[in-house]
Amino acid sequence: MLSILLKTYIIPTLSIEESSLILAVISLIILLIYSLYFFTKLFLLNNKEESFNKPISIVICAKNELENLRKNLPNILSQNYFNFEVIVVNDQSIDGSKIYLDEIAKKHLNLVVVEIDDFVTHNPGKKFALTLGIKTAKHEYLLLTDADCIPNSKNWIKKMCSSFIKSDIVLGYGSYNKKKGLLNKLIRFDTYNVAQQYLSYALRSQTYMGVGRNLAYKKSLFFNNKGFANHIHIPSGDDDLFIQEVANSTNVSVEISEESHTISEVIENWNDWIYQKRRHISTAPHYKFKFKVLLALYPYAQLFFWLSIIMMLIFKTKPVYTLTLLFVKLITSYIINYKTMKKLRIFDLYWIHPIYEITHIVLQGFFVLLNLFKKPYKWSK
Repeated sequence: MLSILLKTYIIPTLSIEESSLILAVISLIILLIYSLYFFTKLFLLNNKEESFNKPISIVICAKNELENLRKNLPNILSQNYFNFEVIVVNDQSIDGSKIYLDEIAKKHLNLVVVEIDDFVTHNPGKKFALTLGIKTAKHEYLLLTDADCIPNSKNWIKKMCSSFIKSDIVLGYGSYNKKKGLLNKLIRFDTYNVAQQYLSYALRSQTYMGVGRNLAYKKSLFFNNKGFANHIHIPSGDDDLFIQEVANSTNVSVEISEESHTISEVIENWNDWIYQKRRHISTAPHYKFKFKVLLALYPYAQLFFWLSIIMMLIFKTKPVYTLTLLFVKLITSYIINYKTMKKLRIFDLYWIHPIYEITHIVLQGFFVLLNLFKKPYKWSK
């Protein structure tokens, strides 16, 4: 397939070996540009804690999350911060969440519970619940997370919100627990890959998303933008389409210190993860054009690089060319990912991360193809 494409459309006057070599070189140049321009910013980032002493409102949306609330909410309520409230929006849960939240609210005066009644009809997703939580918040500075997330330290609020001294938006990192199995490794690598891109782009003033598991912004910023009004009909988008609307070159900070992370349990079912990923990428067609180009060019360059290398091996291109290209690609990748994978707590995948990179490219292509035939309109399977 690739040989026909190369010979017929791309470089018809050259041999397959020459065409593969040229395509590999072009792809590698693109990958090097991304690595040197974008990813080095994250590689070199050293967060310095600023002195910030404003009250914080933490907003959590929960739908049938009783077990997660029992496990994680006490850790959030016991954060080491001088003044904060925790708002839990219970979105029509039927698992006993209301009883638990009412009980724990009696013990914690800074816990506010917002109930969405059964008769209330709203669009799928958490935008409606999140809007209610933000409206309920007493404070200007908001910190968002999910019910299945636990802060990595008692200083989570302090670390995440220190950048409010200079920014309106703070992008954090939400990791997943390390467990045995291939799916766990793929999910954790995918999470790292996504984070490396959105955090690096933000550091280059090209902010296109955050993650709802660990995201902070000002309440006034939300209402000045009329909340999620422009994409309320889309289940996803509260942490990417919204951020694209409100971010600019001067109002975004990135926080990746280990104490600022949140940790979630990994999905253990392949079908559930595939559906979740398909739902996440379903917002991509609504992205600004420049982000569509930036986010498409990089994986295509990865894909064509590895396909070209395979073609060079099949057609026995001079080994010096193939080995040189592979060496440059791998050494760059190992250097760029060394500190970043350590910072984002995924260093156990460091030495074989090129294998996960190839697997990730194939899976992403599979998800995109599935969405071409049928988009995941429901919030969950």
